[in-house]
Parts: sequence; structure tokens; C-alpha cells
Amino acid sequence: MDKVMGGKRSYLAMKTDNSAASELISSDLKDVGNAVKKLANHAVKLGGLGFGTSFLKWVAAVAAIYLLILDRTNWKTNILTSLLIPYIFLSLPSWLFSLLRGELGKWIAIIAVVLRLFFPQHFPDWLELPGALILLIVVAPSFIAVTIRGDLVGVFICLVIGCYLLQEHIRASGGFRNSFTKSKGISNSIGILLLFLYPVWALVLSFL
Repeated sequence: MDKVMGGKRSYLAMKTDNSAASELISSDLKDVGNAVKKLANHAVKLGGLGFGTSFLKWVAAVAAIYLLILDRTNWKTNILTSLLIPYIFLSLPSWLFSLLRGELGKWIAIIAVVLRLFFPQHFPDWLELPGALILLIVVAPSFIAVTIRGDLVGVFICLVIGCYLLQEHIRASGGFRNSFTKSKGISNSIGILLLFLYPVWALVLSFL
């Protein structure tokens, strides 16, 4: 009888241990599942933020190039478009910046220099600023091309350039209202406002 009771106790104890182990494993699996879900959510959020930054860099660079083109047409303005060169330098998407900083950019730069020095009649005025941009990208030291470009200092410089160009444009247009109502002012105003998207977004992300 005692042997039977002892066997039952052993069986019940083993069953209890198995149940506890199963519950512990289930709990661990749930924890792992929750951790994976959180990791996936964070990855998606970070990926979305990274995509947003890259996209806005493209928008900012295209807006600056648009303003350069606009300034070289019949709709010339009084804003200092030379400031758009350092803005493009600081906001250009990384892969395109690396491409222009490599052999391709060096060839473009040397051709531009040769044309400007020995064949000035074949080097139009509208190529001076793009040529200066290529030279800046190629010869800039790593401290500027890597450290400052990838830091909040570069973002802050872009923001300051945008603010300065906006106030100069408003002044040249004869006031805030004219800069957004006159046909020649609206196009520039839209382009300048687009310059703010990337630096403002980057500054917001830095505080998150």
C-alpha cells in the first residue's frame, strides 16, 4: 500500500513539475515574442525616420539647384545665390556626395578648371557656381566633408543659410506679402521654404 501511495506521489510530483516547466517555457516564449515585436517596431520606426531624412535631403538639394537655375534665367533675384553652394554641399545625399567626391568628381573638376583657364570662351557664366560646387566637394578636407556634414553643425549652417536667404528675398520683394503674391516672388519663396524641410527635420530628430 505504501509503495502504491509512494508511486502516486512520485507521478503527481512529476506531473506538477512538467506542468510548471511547460508554463515556464510558454511564458519565456511569450516574452521572446514580445521582445521580437518591440524590436521589429523600433526597426520600422528607425527605418522610416532614416528614409524621411534621406528623402528630405533630396528635396532640399533639388530645391537649392532649382533656385540656382531660377537665378540664372530671366527671373534673376537679388538674393545671394552663392550661399546655395555650401547648402548643397552640406545637404547632398551621401551616396551622390561620395560619387562626386571620387574619381568622377575629380574628372569633372579638372575639365572645368582646364576650360576656365585655357578656353574661357567655352566656359559660360552659368557654369561657375556648379563648377565651384564640384571643386568644393572634391578638395574639401575630411573634417568638413565628413565631420561637419554628418553633424548638427552642418544642419545648423543649412538652417542659417535658409533663414538668411528668406529674409533677403522678402526684403528684395518689397515685403512679406509681395514675396508670396507677385508672380516672380512665389517661385523663389516656394524654393526657399523647401530649404527648411531637411534642417528642421534633422534638428527635431536630434532631440527625440
